[in-house]
This record gives sequence, C-alpha cells and structure tokens, in this order.
Amino acid sequence: MSAQPAIRKAITADVTEIHRLVNAFADRGLMLPRSLSQLYENVRDFFVAVEDGHVVGCAALHVSWKDLAELKSLAVSELGQGRGIGRGLVEACLAEAPGVGVTRVFALTYVPGFFEKLGFERVEKALLPRKVWTECVYCPKFADCTEIAVLYTLTPEA
Repeated sequence: MSAQPAIRKAITADVTEIHRLVNAFADRGLMLPRSLSQLYENVRDFFVAVEDGHVVGCAALHVSWKDLAELKSLAVSELGQGRGIGRGLVEACLAEAPGVGVTRVFALTYVPGFFEKLGFERVEKALLPRKVWTECVYCPKFADCTEIAVLYTLTPEA
C-alpha cells in the first residue's frame, strides 16, 4: 500500500467501485444505498481516494439550494479507516464548495464527532427543511431517523 491515497474527482470508471463501497455500508444500515444509475448521474459530485488503482474512499458534495450543499455518501473501506482518508475527502468537498457558490455544507450522520473534529457543528434537522423533502422521504428510517445533522459554514477568504 502507498503512504496516502490520491484524492481526485471521480470519473465514470470509478462508479462500480463507489457502488460497492457505499452499498457495503448501506447493507449494514449505516447509509442510504445508491443505485448504479444514481451514481452515474451524480458522478460529478464525487471525490474518490484511490490507492493501488482501487477506490478506497468516496464522498460527494451535492448542491441542495442556492447556498447549501450536502456532503453525502462518505465511505472509507475498512482497511483504509483511521488513516486520514475520510478527513481528506471531506476537506476536498469543502474546498470545492465556494467554487459552486455554496457557503454552507451539511451532513446527516451517525458519527457526529468525526465531523465536529473538522469544524462542523450539530444543528437541528428542522433547519434543513429542503433536505427532508428530497431524499429523506424515501428512506425506510424516515419516521424514526436517528441521524444527527451537522453544518459547516464557510468563511469568506480574507
């Protein structure tokens, strides 16, 4: 294994590995499953961490509204965890946000502490009403959701 995987924008050739990685966590109830169709349609939202020619992590920055985006589908392979790959993927998404006009990035997570270490703050899900009516309504856990909302507010460059 190389010292640190390269993080780059995803391409269509990465989609089958993103699909495998995301759905491995979805099978355990840790995130929403994604179809190949959804991933191909949204491939430009994704960053991947690539090591030895394989995707070992992924995350997407998906614009939700004028100034708001969701960081979603953050997944790092079991062997890649604890090596800073998740942090690198989140940082790549946050770095891209201003370029698309986004000033706030949120995530729904079962591990808020990870995001808090990166500068996110816990917020009430009710502050994110647009999200509830887009994807959450299709989630089997919608009525009994235990995910925690976290929000990162980007500061303008000085």
